[in-house]
Amino acid sequence: MHVLVAEIDIHLPSAGSLKEKRSVVTSIVRNLDQLHGVAASEVDHLDVWQRSLIGAAVVGSEVGHVQAVMDRVERYVWSRPEIEVLEIWRSWWESD
Repeated sequence: MHVLVAEIDIHLPSAGSLKEKRSVVTSIVRNLDQLHGVAASEVDHLDVWQRSLIGAAVVGSEVGHVQAVMDRVERYVWSRPEIEVLEIWRSWWESD
């Protein structure tokens, strides 16, 4: 089993309220789940209007497949015009 985790730090410059921010973040998280089969959630900066940290995880039996799915996740996030990607960290989770 191979698990690749990403932390996606984003800035939402046009969000003027938590409601506006959550609308965008919810859309991203929902699309990651529906379109890419990725487990995703907002994990930090919950009460900050223009900032979010999204956690995403991909699980699979082949390293190449897991990496390809995470590459698609990153391309999708970068394609969203209403956000600025500040940083993306990837890390592998090891099981015993």
